[in-house]
Amino acid sequence: MLTTPHEDHVLHAPNQLIATTRLEFRRAALDHLERIVQAQGARVFVELGGTTEIDANGLGVLVLLQKRSRERMIAVRLLHPSAAVRQMLELTKLDYLFELES
Repeated sequence: MLTTPHEDHVLHAPNQLIATTRLEFRRAALDHLERIVQAQGARVFVELGGTTEIDANGLGVLVLLQKRSRERMIAVRLLHPSAAVRQMLELTKLDYLFELES
């Protein structure tokens, strides 16, 4: 879930972004955002290719990350969202909040 040494600009989401993983991911996401702010980055990248399940709790963390990023004039780009993640974003009409990259 945390960034890897070779990809310190990408935050990797867990396989299941659900109620039981949301607190750990929320903490990691906000810490990652602060590192991006300190590095004067323009985007937060979240790798979702391995995320096969997401619920309202997971969406809530992504929306929080987007809100906090926007306050700092930073965009959030979701990388390789799985079909399940993309479908949930579209069903909840939250897809417009994020830059999506397949």
